[in-house]
Amino acid sequence: MSSPTIQTESEALSDYAAVGGAPAITAVVNRFYELVLGDDRLRGYFDGVELVRLKRHQVALVSQVMGGPVAYDGRDLRTAHAGKGISADDFGAVAGHLIAALTEAGVPSEIIDRTVAAVAATQPDIVEVPATQA
Repeated sequence: MSSPTIQTESEALSDYAAVGGAPAITAVVNRFYELVLGDDRLRGYFDGVELVRLKRHQVALVSQVMGGPVAYDGRDLRTAHAGKGISADDFGAVAGHLIAALTEAGVPSEIIDRTVAAVAATQPDIVEVPATQA
């Protein structure tokens, strides 16, 4: 077996390859931002943000989380979100939109679970305001 075949088989085992690679992740990220920007609770966080650049970074981040050959090289998440006053409730809403975008794209639930678990691990770097008490 040649080395390229081994790499292809290894890649095929990644969540990144399983969902369709860069084109699929780009479509998910585009849908994700449609949902986020359509959410009155979240829209204001993106005022003045260069969305093309943000989407490019998000595609890289999701690709990396899914085991793709892309490395996220943007600012660290704590610095990028500092001072925005993001609440745990807002973070949860964003995660919900990511789940919706992945689900709409037909991503298998086990891949969604792994992706969302990785995103959830970033919550301490992003959230500055605790969840509201019901």
